[in-house]
Amino acid sequence: MPVTKCPRKSEPLWKGWDWKAQKNGLRHQVYAVNGDHYVGEWKNNLKHGKGTQVWKKSGAIYEGDWKFGKRDGYGTLSHRDPETGKYRRVYSGWWKGDKKSGYGIQFFGPKDYYEGEWCGDKRSGWGRMYYPDGNIYEGQWQNDKPEGEGMLRLKNGNRYEGSWERGMKNGHGRFFYLDHGQLFEGFWVDDVAKCGTMIDFGRDEAPKPTQFPIPKSISSKVEIQDPDGVLRKAIAELMNTEGEDD
Repeated sequence: MPVTKCPRKSEPLWKGWDWKAQKNGLRHQVYAVNGDHYVGEWKNNLKHGKGTQVWKKSGAIYEGDWKFGKRDGYGTLSHRDPETGKYRRVYSGWWKGDKKSGYGIQFFGPKDYYEGEWCGDKRSGWGRMYYPDGNIYEGQWQNDKPEGEGMLRLKNGNRYEGSWERGMKNGHGRFFYLDHGQLFEGFWVDDVAKCGTMIDFGRDEAPKPTQFPIPKSISSKVEIQDPDGVLRKAIAELMNTEGEDD
């Protein structure tokens, strides 16, 4: 004769106790074993919603959105200054999966910071970087470096507009020497200009113009003041070089 079992009318007691132990909704300060603590909202025992996390070892503080235990949404990360003990903002912006993603501002120091797009904790997309020496780069980024089209404005007013690759000038570009009133347009390889043309550009308004203007056309007559002297000097240098070889 087959044996049949009646179905249980209720769940085991341990399941109910486990459910009651789950943190859900708003909670006051909750400490981890390592001393970190969190104040905010929970869901199924995970940080979820609005909350503030403090890391004991580094002293860092995150205030913002959480999603299933990870920083996700808008939030601000601050670090404690070891000298003053005061907190300073390091990053304000969007997060995804515990990493900076979307638009945000990162402060590297008192005078250098980046504002723009992020992806996976790295500067990617469009952004503007303010460097501590006063230079400013504005343009495209990839893998935390300038990549694509961008403009670098130097502290003295000169600027480069053109292509970038791996954080260096690569490809076609133009360099405006506004202090001298000249413009160079050409091709760069790893920050070095390989070939191009130089013309006067706003020379009359330049603060430190060149002594002589650049000829405006090929038809302009360009002559060496002392061609014989230049030739004699070149021959003398050549003879000295040959004598050293002997």
